[in-house]
Amino acid sequence: MALMQFRSPPHHTAAMAAFLDGASIEVMPRTAAGITDFRDHLPAGTMVFVAHIDGTPAEAMQATVARLAHEGFRPVPHIPARMVADRAMLAEWVAAYRDGGAEGALLLGGGLSSPRGAFSDSMQLLDSGLFGEFRRLFVAGHPEGSRDIDPGGGEAEVMRALRWKADFAARTDARMQIVTQFAFEAQPVIAWARRLRAAGIDMPIRIGVAGPAKLQTMLKFAIMCGVGPSLRVLQRRARDVTKLLVPYQPTDFVAELAEARADDPDFPISAAHLFPLGGIAAATGWLSAARAR
Repeated sequence: MALMQFRSPPHHTAAMAAFLDGASIEVMPRTAAGITDFRDHLPAGTMVFVAHIDGTPAEAMQATVARLAHEGFRPVPHIPARMVADRAMLAEWVAAYRDGGAEGALLLGGGLSSPRGAFSDSMQLLDSGLFGEFRRLFVAGHPEGSRDIDPGGGEAEVMRALRWKADFAARTDARMQIVTQFAFEAQPVIAWARRLRAAGIDMPIRIGVAGPAKLQTMLKFAIMCGVGPSLRVLQRRARDVTKLLVPYQPTDFVAELAEARADDPDFPISAAHLFPLGGIAAATGWLSAARAR
């Protein structure tokens, strides 16, 4: 399958290319099935996260993980705590993913309003002791807060949970990273990442980046995923009739993050995590163009 063609981003710099060198991407089994061979779209060794959406059969998750590993990638399955019925199911999933070639997993609460079994959050998953053979573990981050975790707004509970996870990493030597929801404004994201460092939360951060998509598609996903104040970037764009038919691209957002990292050797954001909201081909096409020197 041929890649979609993208012109070099207008804010292309060596800093931006370097920032995107270690980028990861997120797919679902359903969308991955539409890609004949991921090697036509991504460099070997790319970390590919496999999202477990409610209703996705466990067998589809496991098959996608095994396929990605076979094609030379590093699959990272999502494990949503609230979808796990019991410890036996969790152990079965972990073993199947490990046998399929996964060396890590993203542990999160999941999108359900209430748990279906014994687990309700990622801290309980970590405490299960079942992930010791994974080389890397990932947990969710929320630069604009999470109404699911802090119903009244703010970030007190989000910060408390991340401190617990940072302490877990320190006492167990687990190699842990934070993977965030996507956002559209760089400066608030940078400020959030620095607040984490100031609070002693020093896990590397993979910042969520929304891949190219039509504006209407982007607005739909942003609202559905609970994107916070940075949604105003899209709302301003929607009021500009000259941009209504032009797909959103994350070039400005990523360039600002890349420049900040180039200026600060202790910058807490280590990499980008791409959400292919406009399709995998569009996202990987943009990524390839942005990485090109």
